[in-house]
Amino acid sequence: MDLQTWFGYVFELLPGLVTAMQLTGMSLALGFPLALAFALLIDIAPRPLNWVVIAVVEVGRGVPLLVLLYIFYQGLPQIDIVPSAMVAAVAAFTWSTASYATETIRSSIQSVPRGQLEAASAAGLSGIDSFRFVIMPQAARIAIPPLMGLAIIMFQLSSLAYVITISEVMQSAYFLGTKTFNYLPVFLAAAAVYASITIPASALVTSIERRLARHV
Repeated sequence: MDLQTWFGYVFELLPGLVTAMQLTGMSLALGFPLALAFALLIDIAPRPLNWVVIAVVEVGRGVPLLVLLYIFYQGLPQIDIVPSAMVAAVAAFTWSTASYATETIRSSIQSVPRGQLEAASAAGLSGIDSFRFVIMPQAARIAIPPLMGLAIIMFQLSSLAYVITISEVMQSAYFLGTKTFNYLPVFLAAAAVYASITIPASALVTSIERRLARHV
């Protein structure tokens, strides 16, 4: 197989890459704010609600993402809820993202020294303002690198969405392989497509970690 043909395979997989990035982007946009809400509720909510949130987080962390995809796409229709494939995928990925991000955000908030909150209170800031302008900026500095790492992982896991007919990279590669019977070059092209995003993103995370470490 010549190089031109291989690059042709890569080009044919690019629409699937767009779909994978859309799925990842929507899941992160919903999952990270949800994780922040979960992290706060675990610490400040009254006991029954606290238990419910912990249960939701633990189930999201304990159940494989592939199972969540099947639950939303093939399980919900059994109770007359029929989401589209993309809606089911976003719901599953959002739940998984929020569950894994919750502990990262929660531990980042708790790692901010209590003296910072006391100093903000002494300066006349309200509890909400102290959290917004003192605690959260410092917690964000700690949480950003691991959350970016999680974002990369969720992008890689978007390959699982092919099982519920999402036309992302892996489904496109599978169909292309069955059409050409050149499975090895096609899946190597799929690997290259994923790597074109994950390798630069990983380098960016490393760079941000080093930059933030100099300001700690």
